[in-house]
Order: sequence, then structure tokens, then C-alpha cells
Amino acid sequence: MTVSKSHAYFTAEEYLQLEHISPIKHEYLQGQMVAMAGASKAHVIITGNLSALLVNYLRGTAGIAYATDMKVRLPVLDVFYYPDLAVTCNDRDLRSDEDFIVHPKLIVEVLSDSTEAFDRGDKFGDYKSNPAFEEYVLIHQKQVLVERFQRKSDNLWIPYNYQEGSIIEFSSIGFTCEIATLYENLSQLL
Repeated sequence: MTVSKSHAYFTAEEYLQLEHISPIKHEYLQGQMVAMAGASKAHVIITGNLSALLVNYLRGTAGIAYATDMKVRLPVLDVFYYPDLAVTCNDRDLRSDEDFIVHPKLIVEVLSDSTEAFDRGDKFGDYKSNPAFEEYVLIHQKQVLVERFQRKSDNLWIPYNYQEGSIIEFSSIGFTCEIATLYENLSQLL
């Protein structure tokens, strides 16, 4: 991610209007718009694989999975992020016609060299400010490795690591799958 050269201040409403017509995506951090970098082939494949699994899994339930282009708003911090994937089961999100959600249960980020430190650090810290947020998943794209963090209380997040041969569990939505399914069609890239 790179911060725009002009450090103009935008209100959240101005950001949403500009983002609606912008040819590139931006995250919003307390008045600053931050341009999003493009994704690698591996990143797109992993996100697509997981999105397909979750859309099918959640079909007919009160949950919905959003991939790539849905913003998560953190109103307390005045922030909008574009996670790689987010799941909400909150009726307020499901009934809203806004192009963002506020109550995600599960957020997934596919790690890249340029975003890994931010995804693990400040971004995760910001997501924790949302009481609806129960689970954070980091998927590596250069090796078969998934890290999951499950909220047990406001200040206690339990880490779980999954490697080749593992069955992954997202307990916030009761989902399981073989880790190999996430990395399907990537053998030539790993």
C-alpha cells in the first residue's frame, strides 16, 4: 500500500463518493486515502478458492461471504479496509444497501510481501476494535500455511496454525476444509 502523494483530508462521506467512481481501490485511514496495490496470481487463486467454498457453505444460512471488493467499516476508528474476504451474519449488514459492512464475524487476508507486516500488526489491531469480529485468518501464498486467530475475550486471541495435510476450521461460522483445497491450482507457483 502506498499513501497518496497529496495528503489531503477527506471525510468518510467524501471518501465513499470518490471511491464509488475511482478506477482504483483505496482504503481510508482517518481522513487519508491509501491506494491499494494489485494482487499476484497466487493471491487471486487462493481468494477465489476460499470464496467459492464459503459462498457454497453459507448458501441458505444467515451468513454471506464477500470477497475482495467489500469494505469493512470501523466507525470507532474512522477507518475503511478492503479485506480479501469477510463474512457477516449480522442482519444490519445483510439488510443495508451500503457498499460496506460493519459487523464481520470472520476476516481473511492473503499475505503478500508488501502487506504482511501491516496485516499482522496495525490492521489486525484495528479490526479487534470491532466487537462483532470473532476470527482473523492469514493465508500465506508462498507456502502452504494458514494462521487463524480466534477471539476468546476482548484481550485474548488464541492462535492456530495449519500446514500441509491439515483440516482448517473457522469456528466462527462452523466451517472446515482441507488446506489443500485453498491451494488448489497453485502447485506450479509454490
